[in-house]
Amino acid sequence: MAVSYNKLWKLMIDKNINKTKLRTEIGISSNAMANLGKNKSVQVEVLVKICNHLNCTLDDILEILPNENEDKIEGE
Repeated sequence: MAVSYNKLWKLMIDKNINKTKLRTEIGISSNAMANLGKNKSVQVEVLVKICNHLNCTLDDILEILPNENEDKIEGE
């Protein structure tokens, strides 16, 4: 399964906060922020810190996308 953090970026725009500000305020690494930007896996601890800081839930910052290969296998 793939993950999309597009909801996070939209929420950050709504709250007028940029990536650098978020990263420094919650104390996550630049690597973790880069992984978020590439829709890669990050530690749950990072996601929890983001949710706590932005006063939101995981559903508000990420979306789990179905893997295309899994869909093909299920559809066969």
